[in-house]
Amino acid sequence: MSDTQSQIENRPPSVATLFLERIESTPDGEAYRYPVPSAAGTGPEEWRSYSWAQAAERVFAIAAGLLDLGVEAEQRVAIASNTRVDWILCDLGILCAGAATTTVYPSTNVEETAYILADSDSRVLIAEDATQLAKARECRAELPELRHVIVIDPAGETLTDASDPQGWVLTLDELIQRGKAYLEQHPEAVKERVAALRPDQLATLIYTSGTTGKPKGVRLAHDNWSYMAKSIAEQGLVEKEDVQYLWLPLAHVFGKVLTAGQIEVGHVTAVDGRVDKIIENLPVVQPTYMAAVPRIFEKVYNGVAAKARAGGGAKYKIFQWASEVAREYGRVTQDNYRRTGTASAPTGLKLKHAVADKLVYSKLREAFGGRLRACVSGSAALAPDIGYFFSGAGIHILEGYGLTESSAASFCNPGEGYRTGTVGKPLPGCEVRIAEDGEILLRGPGIMQGYHGLPEKTAEVLESDGWFHTGDIGELSDDGYLRITDRKKDMFKTSGGKYVAPAEVEGRFKAVCPYVSSILVHGADRNYCTALIALDEAAIMGWAGDHGLGGKSYADVVTSPEVRELIGGYVEKLNAGLQRWQTIKQFRILPRDLDIEHGELTPSLKLKRPVVEREFGHLLEEMYAGTREQ
Repeated sequence: MSDTQSQIENRPPSVATLFLERIESTPDGEAYRYPVPSAAGTGPEEWRSYSWAQAAERVFAIAAGLLDLGVEAEQRVAIASNTRVDWILCDLGILCAGAATTTVYPSTNVEETAYILADSDSRVLIAEDATQLAKARECRAELPELRHVIVIDPAGETLTDASDPQGWVLTLDELIQRGKAYLEQHPEAVKERVAALRPDQLATLIYTSGTTGKPKGVRLAHDNWSYMAKSIAEQGLVEKEDVQYLWLPLAHVFGKVLTAGQIEVGHVTAVDGRVDKIIENLPVVQPTYMAAVPRIFEKVYNGVAAKARAGGGAKYKIFQWASEVAREYGRVTQDNYRRTGTASAPTGLKLKHAVADKLVYSKLREAFGGRLRACVSGSAALAPDIGYFFSGAGIHILEGYGLTESSAASFCNPGEGYRTGTVGKPLPGCEVRIAEDGEILLRGPGIMQGYHGLPEKTAEVLESDGWFHTGDIGELSDDGYLRITDRKKDMFKTSGGKYVAPAEVEGRFKAVCPYVSSILVHGADRNYCTALIALDEAAIMGWAGDHGLGGKSYADVVTSPEVRELIGGYVEKLNAGLQRWQTIKQFRILPRDLDIEHGELTPSLKLKRPVVEREFGHLLEEMYAGTREQ
């Protein structure tokens, strides 16, 4: 048995155990960085740090505070908060108390928040602020088992309400003070709870945002996270000297798994979930690696293209030339690495690349902080042309694959040997096979226990011998690299009997059109394919200002003949590279961008196809009824 396999198979029972080991091993090492407002309230924010020992002091106090509130083993404590360092410390406090974390997106509405808290039987809610507290108050009558709400950031709000039961609302600072007092009386209480943890005990309930119906609670045990921590470390992508920039939603399994890997490896994580601060934070944090979803890389690419275009015709031509050089360089070096083990390129291409690097790529790398070794992309497919662009520019995007039901990380591309357009190889300990219909099946220690309270739904996807049906279609290369082609339920057949994988067509369009924000390809049981296209506001308004449409509203710009002609040109470019039955015969530009607030995107920015098709069904019917000429 290899050392790698031995460490994974002989893993400790929980991440809480790993956390205690990390504290003992490197108590004074830097664990987390987090932003705070400047002392005067003006100027740039200040980044402060917790060492592992300082983090442990808060985690133990939170855990002891929960024990003082009467929280018992495996009882649920929910967190409704944006990504911030307190989220991580509270989650670890819950685990060290022997309880289980229920994750709630802060954007979740009152009705769905009530459903998740009731279905999970959560006894305590840790709410970020008064907004999240207000949701709990509104649905309190439906939640008789919710005994306390802990508010992380009171921010000058009056948290008391005459209608609240006595002691129902506490601040996080008050919980910590209670915990410290509890530890004075019971100094070993938290360590005893951690020592009593079993691998099969429930650690986390993550509710899938889903595209239809009520969310399902995915039951992930302590062993799932312990396995993930060891497996990520053994894969070798993350090193002790790394600085991770963590902004992903921690209510999502992709963000959550990154916290487990960090504890095992012991590197620094800078935490700030404010998406509008990413561009500002990167040069300050100077991360060596970060994880993101494809939409972020698409936005960066479109933003760079828009900036080049705004600089005038010459600058834009240089950018277009540099983009093609980057894609060619990315393809050639990856192909050569696959064949020879060396990421080499012909002399002529290297010379062009060196010029393009000085003019374009070096500035792009500086915008990411200048030290980025690699990015991990997951949650949805990254358009290969965008992946090759970043690859050639020296920003290596390693695509990975996993689901909430598989604890997030089942596949990831290796460092130097990564292949754009694939999600890499399985992590140590993960088995994979492709079913006869092309569906990807997974088995291993990362697979969930099942859906909370839904044995029939569990049986639909989880076989008795442990094989999990992912619902994704894919193919394995001879040397074990997996390529995802589409969601099984998203693939459709035209009335002519031809199968279309919409995600593939959508990804290609995002690579050729720098103005697109979202695209939905439609055509099930129809005689041709159509598309609904939403445009990125910043990019298209920049173009509008340069083309005589300055001063017009976004709604006026996207309905203008000029923009329709512009996007039509990109649709033609897309169609030139497609099979006849895949081509987009008609399209409509949406009057606004798709978003989470309207329920058209999940919090991890995945497209909810049924919602979009229902919302804009009149446009789809119009394209097939032929009521308007294209």
